Amino acid sequence: MNDRRPKPPKTWEYRIPGGWTVLAGRTDADNDRLSLKIARPNDWWFHVRGMPGSHVVLQVRSGDPDKSVLEAAASIAAYHSKARNGGVVAVSATQARNVTKPRGAKPGTVTIKNEKVLKVRPELPADAPDESQDSPWT
Repeated sequence: MNDRRPKPPKTWEYRIPGGWTVLAGRTDADNDRLSLKIARPNDWWFHVRGMPGSHVVLQVRSGDPDKSVLEAAASIAAYHSKARNGGVVAVSATQARNVTKPRGAKPGTVTIKNEKVLKVRPELPADAPDESQDSPWT
């Protein structure tokens, strides 16, 4: 039997303080599936500004994440990007409902509305394993 369902995206998964889950895409195709199929409208979406990097989604179960939670997720987006070795990095953030794919755009390309810009240092949560060898952005 030929199963034609799309494969689930390959992602890195992190837990940040407060019990929040953050997912980061590994490839352009994984970024598309994560941002457009997996993310729910109230989830938060992150991407480093102006350079290649993973799409990152903060999964929202209930309530609104506070600024420290958004900044922790943004730090993960900065880490999984070409800006990993930078100092303070600008990261775009918006709710996933504001992320769309232009018709005919290549994998990993999206447009966003209602952008917030967070300035953070690239880093993973303290208890996360080092995944730098697996990242296409390094």
